[in-house]
Amino acid sequence: MRFVWRLIKWAVLALLLGVILLLAPVGYVELACRGTDTGSDVPSQIAPAHHRLEARTFLTYPEWHIVHAYDDYAKVIETGDPHDYRFMRGIAGFWSSLCPLSRQAASHGGFDWPTKQTIYTIGVSFSAELALKALYEESLGRLATIIRGSARAPLDDVSARQAADYAQFLQQTPWYLWDFERDISQLSQARTGAFRDRERRLALGLEFGAKAKYAKVIEAAVANLGADALRLRMVVTGLRPSDVSAYAGITLVAQSGSYLEIETPRYRQLTGIVAQLARDGVDFVEMAGNDDIMITALSPHQYPAALHSFARQGYGDRRHLIALKVSDLGARLRGLAAEGLILEHIHDY
Repeated sequence: MRFVWRLIKWAVLALLLGVILLLAPVGYVELACRGTDTGSDVPSQIAPAHHRLEARTFLTYPEWHIVHAYDDYAKVIETGDPHDYRFMRGIAGFWSSLCPLSRQAASHGGFDWPTKQTIYTIGVSFSAELALKALYEESLGRLATIIRGSARAPLDDVSARQAADYAQFLQQTPWYLWDFERDISQLSQARTGAFRDRERRLALGLEFGAKAKYAKVIEAAVANLGADALRLRMVVTGLRPSDVSAYAGITLVAQSGSYLEIETPRYRQLTGIVAQLARDGVDFVEMAGNDDIMITALSPHQYPAALHSFARQGYGDRRHLIALKVSDLGARLRGLAAEGLILEHIHDY
C-alpha cells in the first residue's frame, strides 16, 4: 500500500512539473517581452468594417510557426527517421519568436488578451504534442528503427508522404479539417508483417485517432464561434481596372484616381497574389486599414535587419521575420533576390 501511495505521489509531482514546464514560457513572454503600445491610427481609404488590427500581422506568425514545424518534420523524415527531428528545437522556436513579436505587436495596436489566449493555448498544446512525440520517438521509436535496420519499411515512406501532404494542407486550411481517419486507413492498407510497420501502425494510429477526436471538438467549437474572414481589402496603385480580372481571386471594389481598392483571398493564397502583383509593377498603399506588414523570407545566410531569424530543420537554410511598410512592400518584393532572399510568406492581419 505504501508503494502505491509513493507511486501516486511521484506521478502527481511529475504531472505538476510537466504543467510548470509547459506554462513557464507563457510567464516569460508575459513578464519579459512587453512593449509600448503607441497605437496604429493611420488615414485609410478602406471602410472601417474591413479594417483588421495591425498587430495581427505579427501575431499570426506563431500559428504559422506550427505549420512550418510540421513542414520541417516532413522534410526530415522524407529520408530520415522521426528521431532525427529536433523536437525541442521546434518548441523553442515557437516561444523564442513570440518574444520579439510580442514587443513589436505592442507598438502596432497592442497584444490584446483574446489573441494572447489563443496563441498561448496553441503554443502550450503544440509544446505538449511535440514533447510527447519526442518522448516516444527518442525511446521506443528509435528502438524500432534499430530493430528495423538501415532499410526503410513501407510505412516509413507512407508516413513521410502523409506528413508532407498534411504540411501542404495546413498552408491554406485549418488542421482540424484534415482527414486523420484516412491516414489510419492508409497505414493499415500499406503495412506488412515487418516489426517496424506494426510499430508505426500502432504508434501513428493512436496519434491520428486522438487527433481525429480532438479535431471534431475544435470544428464544433469554431462552428459556434464563427469562422474568421477569408478575404481582405487593400489599396494599390499601378494597376488598371481593366487588368484586375486577369488575376484569379481578385475583385475590384472601388477606384479613386490612380488608386484601386481591391479584395483578395487571405492566408497562403494572398502571398502568391501579392507577389504576382509586385512582379507586374503594382505597389501597395494600405492593407485592411494598416500601413505596416510582416513577411518571412528564406536564405542560407544571416539577415541582421530581421526581427528574428533561426535555422530551418531539414532544409539547411534560415527563416527571417521582416517588418516593413506596406508602401515599401512592392519594391522590397521585387528586390528580394538582390538581397539573397526568397519570399516565403506574407502575413496578413
